Amino acid sequence: MADFVPLINGTAYAWADIRAQLLGQTVAGITAISYGVKQEKVNNYGAGNNPVSRGIGKREPNASITLEMKEVERIQAALPPGGSLLDIKSFPIVISYVNPVNQLITHTLHNAEFTENKREIKTGDTNIEVELPLIISHIEGL
Repeated sequence: MADFVPLINGTAYAWADIRAQLLGQTVAGITAISYGVKQEKVNNYGAGNNPVSRGIGKREPNASITLEMKEVERIQAALPPGGSLLDIKSFPIVISYVNPVNQLITHTLHNAEFTENKREIKTGDTNIEVELPLIISHIEGL
């Protein structure tokens, strides 16, 4: 067994390393992003109590992005009068982890579209954040 080296360079990936490009621009007002892929896998049964094979189904990507309200309103202002975030055609979202010690990692969320346009504000908020669910086709690099 190889020796475990707990500290190689002392630097972990952190929120400060994230760069997000959305609709062709780097977005400074991003406060959260969540994305992943789920694959359907089931056991198939035949004779006996135990599975005799495994069935593999579709992959289902999921994503959401949380932006400061000023970023959402900037996007909204760039739309034609009466336009909505829900009218924006498919676009890529590029997330890069720019850690100067480790290698650059990039994930691209392809064919993103907003599925909700909402605001949630509560007492005590000093910065309004807007969580926007997305539909995407696939994720490159994950």
